Amino acid sequence: MKKTLLSVMVITAVGLGACSTASKDVATVEVSPLQYQAYDCNQLAAESLRIGARVKQLGGRLDEAASNDKKITGVGVILFWPALFALGGTKEQEAEYGRLKGEYEAVQKTMVQKSCPGTTTAAAPVMPASPGVK
Repeated sequence: MKKTLLSVMVITAVGLGACSTASKDVATVEVSPLQYQAYDCNQLAAESLRIGARVKQLGGRLDEAASNDKKITGVGVILFWPALFALGGTKEQEAEYGRLKGEYEAVQKTMVQKSCPGTTTAAAPVMPASPGVK
C-alpha cells in the first residue's frame, strides 16, 4: 500500500511539475505586421515600448511561477504531497506572452520596413529581457 501511494505521488509530481512554463520556453505567436502599416515611426516606437514593458512584466511573472512550481514540486514529493495541488497554472498568461512576442516582432519588422530611426535592415527583433532571465 505504501509503495502504491508513493508511486502515485511521484507520478503526480512529475505530471504537475511542468505546470508553469518559463518565458524563454513560450512559443511566439505569428502576428502579421500589416496591422501596423498605418502607424508612423513615432507611433511604432511608442507601441514597441508599450509591448516591451508588458513583455518584461509578464515574462517576470511566468519565470517566477515556473520557479515556484519547481520548488513546490520538490517539497511536495519529499515532505507534503498535498502541496502539489498548489501549483499555479498560467496558461492565459503564457498565451498572452506568446501573442505579445509576436506583436513585438511585427512592430519591429514594420519599423524596419519604414526605415524608422534606430532600426537597420540587418537587425533581427530583440525581445526585452525578462527580469530574472540571464
